[in-house]
Amino acid sequence: MQNQGKLLVVEDEKIALKNLVHVLKKDGYDVTGAQSGTAALVLIESQPFDVVLTDLKMEKVDGMQVLKKCRERNPETEVIMITGYATPESAVEAMKAGAFYYIAKPFRLEEVRQMVGEAIEKVRLKRENCQLREQIERYQGRVKIITQDPSMLRLLEMARQVAPTDCNVLITGESGTGKELFARYLHYNSTRADGPFLAVNCGAFSEQLLSNELFGHEKGAFTGALTLKKGLIESAEGGTLFLDEVTEMSSAMQVKLLRVIQEREVLRLGGTSAVKADARYIAATNRDMQAVTKDGSFRQDLFFRLNVVNLHIPPLCERSGDVALLSYFFLKKFTTLMKKKITEISQEAMAILENHDFPGNVRELENIIERGVAINTGHVIEVAHLPDNLRELSVRTFKKKEGRISSLNEQEKAYIRWVLNEVGGNQTLAAQILGINRVSLWRKLKAYEIDEGNAAVFSNSGMSLKRCRSG
Repeated sequence: MQNQGKLLVVEDEKIALKNLVHVLKKDGYDVTGAQSGTAALVLIESQPFDVVLTDLKMEKVDGMQVLKKCRERNPETEVIMITGYATPESAVEAMKAGAFYYIAKPFRLEEVRQMVGEAIEKVRLKRENCQLREQIERYQGRVKIITQDPSMLRLLEMARQVAPTDCNVLITGESGTGKELFARYLHYNSTRADGPFLAVNCGAFSEQLLSNELFGHEKGAFTGALTLKKGLIESAEGGTLFLDEVTEMSSAMQVKLLRVIQEREVLRLGGTSAVKADARYIAATNRDMQAVTKDGSFRQDLFFRLNVVNLHIPPLCERSGDVALLSYFFLKKFTTLMKKKITEISQEAMAILENHDFPGNVRELENIIERGVAINTGHVIEVAHLPDNLRELSVRTFKKKEGRISSLNEQEKAYIRWVLNEVGGNQTLAAQILGINRVSLWRKLKAYEIDEGNAAVFSNSGMSLKRCRSG
């Protein structure tokens, strides 16, 4: 059986220790047993563990000291407390100290197995998040294209090969996929990198204004032309001109642009002699080029001039493996800009993002993460920090990134989060809606680590609400 994780069980009762070790080994874990807190400290000092299950009351070295050593030696280790002397005070103390869960004796083996599984999953997610952050740190250069998707990596390799050749490139793809980013990548990896990179959106101007932007004009060419103005084509000398939404050009403008590309010279409005125009042309569109050339709205000869190499960027919904990587890239970007200390995106929030269609592609994801950082006062982006249309997914059945259907526990956790959000965090009202008492809700909050890693702790007598960290 595959190793599911490395565990340390600390229990001073020999039979109880033997039983726990036996059961957890059968579940596929690599389990080490320690019959005293002293022995546990030696083991923790010598090797890392994913999860430590420890008795609370032990002679000489108790469970709190074991927990403290774990926090000092390996903060990633999750600690589950087991005790036969359960009190609200000891539970609060353990959770404040960073315990993952608090189990009272006599316990059910199924409860222990469930808590160990959830603790292992939390450790796995922490490591995955850390790996994503480290991977992002490795991206260098003036233009960063963040991807681990095979099709995008092939596209990036093609761009890397094409960049130094100086040939014209046509970039196609839906809005928000990063066409201008690819254009900048081509420029900064070309022999023209020291020259200017100029961009114009051909759909943002009228024909007259676009003509003036691209070709410029001579002094006195028209009323108000008080000085000579170089157009973008001339200003891009020795560099790159990026023509975004090039298919929005009028037919007349297409003819002028075709001549410029063919002759490598430009005639300013009101001018009598052409001037040199040594620019590389990168064009982009979100339209179907075959359709617009077939219906005559875009000149076929201009298409061939621009489409020496075509780079088609797939939509984000076709490269879901990039969602987590991009999310953490944007998380770092906006936490730095807003000076916040948000380090993680919860499993539920990430699952929703990875199952979203993203009609707005990467630009939409960037906006979602920026919003999440802006409204967040904690350290984790949760489902509650996502836009309303995405939060609705938290109570639906969705596939996890491993390709499996979410479990009943996962669905319950997502539903509780959703109810709490809908009632503004009022736990008494949430318990009524869920059809359970407050104590039952507290147990579920503690088990599922709901509310940004904080568990609400209160007694049956209705004592005031307290907050404590749960790991």
